[in-house]
Amino acid sequence: MQVRSHILIASDIEEAVENFKEQLHGFRVVAFVEENFKIEHAKLVTAEAYISEMQTKYLIIAAKEFTAVAQNSLLKLLEEPPKNIEFIIISPTKSNLLTTVRSRLPVIKSETHAHIQELTINLAKMDYKEVFDFLKQNSRISKNEAKALVEALFYRATVVDRLILNENQLEIFDKAYRLIDLNARAQSVLAMLVMSFARER
Repeated sequence: MQVRSHILIASDIEEAVENFKEQLHGFRVVAFVEENFKIEHAKLVTAEAYISEMQTKYLIIAAKEFTAVAQNSLLKLLEEPPKNIEFIIISPTKSNLLTTVRSRLPVIKSETHAHIQELTINLAKMDYKEVFDFLKQNSRISKNEAKALVEALFYRATVVDRLILNENQLEIFDKAYRLIDLNARAQSVLAMLVMSFARER
């Protein structure tokens, strides 16, 4: 499964790195795992990013702490990555990362990531039978599971299936999350969400 650049919030960064290596088997993966990610590590990442690649190469940046200087030095690289380079930043907390870094990449949590592994639905090619099967499969999920599923669907759409969501679809994701928070019936909310993709075909 090919994925796009993003930030993963995970309590066990080493385990998350190993999971990614397994998930991205077949792709070139270069991991930078540090206790504290400093400017010298950022320079190594930059040098690796500019080694040209014919196929997608993943640079995993995982650390318990990140210095502001190191993060600032990567901003331009994250905004305009070289061809075929994707970045995965892994941190135990969101607050470790500058808002400027967080604004450049989608942020997901490790619980959402676990849910993503189970998602076989391809939002880019969904037909009505798949919608029905998906809703049947998730007919009895809890409120928290439904929230994680909405996040996982958003990640699947934007990071895995590489869809550029229109304004209506972005609003539907936002509305879905709020409705579940207000204890709306999960299956109805999920139906509204996935049908917006089925109709787009």
